[in-house]
Amino acid sequence: MYLIVTRSFPPELGGMQSLMWGLARELSKNFMIKVFADYIEDHKSFDEQASFSIERVGGPKLLRKYRKAYLIDEFVKESKVKGIIADHWKSLEHLKTNKNKYCLIHGKEINHAKGSGINKRLLKVLNNVEKVIANSKYTKNLAIELGVDQDKIIVINPGIDPIKDLDKKSLDKVESLLKVKTPRLITVSRFDKRKNHEKVIMALRNLKQIYPDIVYICIGSGDEENNIKNLVKELDLESQVMFFKDISDDLKNALVAKSNIFVMPSIIHKSSVEGFGIVYAEAGQYGVPSIGGKDGGASDAIDHENTGLICDGNNLDEIYSSINSVLENKKYLEYGKNAQNYVTKFYWPNIIEEFKKILN
Repeated sequence: MYLIVTRSFPPELGGMQSLMWGLARELSKNFMIKVFADYIEDHKSFDEQASFSIERVGGPKLLRKYRKAYLIDEFVKESKVKGIIADHWKSLEHLKTNKNKYCLIHGKEINHAKGSGINKRLLKVLNNVEKVIANSKYTKNLAIELGVDQDKIIVINPGIDPIKDLDKKSLDKVESLLKVKTPRLITVSRFDKRKNHEKVIMALRNLKQIYPDIVYICIGSGDEENNIKNLVKELDLESQVMFFKDISDDLKNALVAKSNIFVMPSIIHKSSVEGFGIVYAEAGQYGVPSIGGKDGGASDAIDHENTGLICDGNNLDEIYSSINSVLENKKYLEYGKNAQNYVTKFYWPNIIEEFKKILN
């Protein structure tokens, strides 16, 4: 039996929640799995449908990590547990058991100054596990720079599920919403500084001169939402930028599928980095190429000049020229076709084989 210890798990929504659900679901096809997850309202009907046991741990957040560690240590004493897989170094910090531990790292949560108190805490955890599983080559190199033993680190990219057939009703709705607007750029992400919507919008002002009917579709919400909307007004781009939030997955997927380029030239903002960027792989499934930033793990998800482009997200000219070069001569058709083939390597059955190599 393997235990999966996570602070993020469905029915709560989010990228980390999807990742930990996919990992638990796929591993349970090969091993006996039990998940220890944080309590969330309305979890019962979700948990009952899972093919493995899920134990929810509640209580005040400050005390929850200690309670969870105690429950896991007690469970391990009474059960045949081979190892423990964690979503975050903090999920392992208070465990006393000496069972093999495997910790996923994603980028942002380990990016603390070398020698700082929090860096020392995470190194104490990560340098005492069996394997540190980085989501990209970028995250692996970041971990080494920050003091993690490189012999412990293995790169396994996050998994994705094959796409479902697109809903005709949603496709029709997209066509009626966008009408003759083309070419179509899209970003699906939270509005925060790291995602770099601002620079894409600034590039859009110049792209509009060449492509008067261009549209930039932004799906998401977040702290920077009002700032981004104000920038759109300032630059007189209200006809070129469309905002969507709290929409169905069917509509979101149809908007992606009907776009020409997925654009998210991420940057490093303070300690916040894009460790991988699963959205690039998800767009690729629909035959949509991506433009990502060189700062972070986008280059694991985008094969430069084959499935899209990697550019310097801090350089406005480079963002502009990257978008323009993919739009010119409809290069996005070739890149999109390549992306559709490339992203199959991220399908869960392929990713889980990598996990099996280290767990068996």
